[in-house]
Amino acid sequence: MDYARPTELEGALELLRSKRWTILAGGTDFYPVLGSGPVRDDVLDINGLSALEGLAETETHLVIGARTTWSALVRAPLPPAFDMLKQAAREVGSVQIQNTGTVAGNLCNASPAADGVPPLLALDAEVELRSAEGVRHLPLSAFILGNRKTARADHELVTAVRVPKASATGRSGFVKLGARRYLVISIAMAAARLVLDGKKIVDAAIAVGSCSAVAQRLTGLETRLRGKDAAACAALIEAYDFPELAPIDDVRGSAAYRRDAAREIVARAVALAGGEDTRGGLAA
Repeated sequence: MDYARPTELEGALELLRSKRWTILAGGTDFYPVLGSGPVRDDVLDINGLSALEGLAETETHLVIGARTTWSALVRAPLPPAFDMLKQAAREVGSVQIQNTGTVAGNLCNASPAADGVPPLLALDAEVELRSAEGVRHLPLSAFILGNRKTARADHELVTAVRVPKASATGRSGFVKLGARRYLVISIAMAAARLVLDGKKIVDAAIAVGSCSAVAQRLTGLETRLRGKDAAACAALIEAYDFPELAPIDDVRGSAAYRRDAAREIVARAVALAGGEDTRGGLAA
C-alpha cells in the first residue's frame, strides 16, 4: 500500500487524479472497520490540510470546512438555526470522538444513522467537491445516495459543507432516540427548524434519520405546518402518516416501532424549535 499526507490542497488533488485512494480524516470510522487486520488500501491522509479546518462566511453561505471537528462546531458562534446541528454534534459518540471526528467524514461515511445528516438537511446544506479539474456543489440530499454510498467521484475530495444564509434563520432542535441515553447508535432521530412570525409558522424544515436508507426531509409535513399557528403543530404531526420514511427491522428496533418513534421525536424536535425543552431522558 501507499500512504500520503499532503499539506497543500493542490497536492492532494493531484494525488487523487493519479489513482484511487482511501481518504483518512478523523479516522473514527476508518480504524474500527479495520479491526485487527492490516491496512490494505492506498491511504490519503488529509489531516495535514489545515485549509480545510474551521468556519468561514461568504456573501451567500456559511461554510464549514471539511476537517472541522464536532467539538469545534459546538464552540463556534452560530445562529440559533444551527442549534440542532450543535445538539447532534454532542451525540456523536464520546467527547474523544467529537474531538477527532469531522463533519465531512460523517457525511462521507453515509451511514443511515449519521447524526449530522438530519440537521444539515434541515439547513438545506450542500457539499463542496473539489478535484484537479475544478469544483462542484451538490445538495446534501443528492450527495448521499444510500447506505455507505455517495456521489463523490474517486478523483474528488469533499472540502466543505455550505449552508445558504437564507436557510440559517429561525430556531431549531434535534432529538435522538437510542437504546440508552448516551454513546449509542440511533433508533431514530429528528431535526426541525421553524421560522416564526409571532405564533405563526412562516417556514418549516424537518428531517428524520435512521428510518430510511438515507435521512429524509418530511416535505409533506413541512407544507402542512407553514402558515399554521405553532399551537397546532402537535395535532398536525399526530395526523401525518410519514410517507417519506421506509424504516426497516434490525437489532435496534422494528420498522413499526421506528415509525411510531419518528412521530414522537418529530413532535419533540418541533417543540424544541418552537422554544420548548422536551428532550429529557429520551431512550427506548
